[in-house]
Amino acid sequence: MSMNDPNKLTSSAAPHFSPSNFKPTEGNTMNVTKFADSTSNVADQAGASADSAIRSTQRAANGALDSLAGTVQDLRDQASPAIHRASEQVGALAQRGVDTVRETTQQLRDRAVRASDSTVNYIKDEPVKSMLIAAATGAALMALVSLMGGHSRNRH
Repeated sequence: MSMNDPNKLTSSAAPHFSPSNFKPTEGNTMNVTKFADSTSNVADQAGASADSAIRSTQRAANGALDSLAGTVQDLRDQASPAIHRASEQVGALAQRGVDTVRETTQQLRDRAVRASDSTVNYIKDEPVKSMLIAAATGAALMALVSLMGGHSRNRH
């Protein structure tokens, strides 16, 4: 089998490559250098693109955080007056409750004083009648107490 016959290839026709039989030429050296430079440029561009993407992401994240902080501050600013108003209303209601209790207490005292004065005046105007009413009331209370006391002794 010869190398001149294109229809018939032999194993000797196929070139065999190994680092030992590679001999750099001036053209090969320039191609390797250009390839290395091109690879270095691509790597530099990829690094620059990655740095740019990182900076862009950081700017976006910082913008989002600034926006969030602004929103939180706006909510605080809006909530603060509402909380202040609610606090004032609660204070006013509490004060109204205290005032109502004071007024009611004073009204009860006034009624008790009027009842006491009325009783004293009745006793002054009708002393005999008042003594009979007091004696009858005392006797009724004693009868009630003795009935209850006797009733509880019968149980035991």
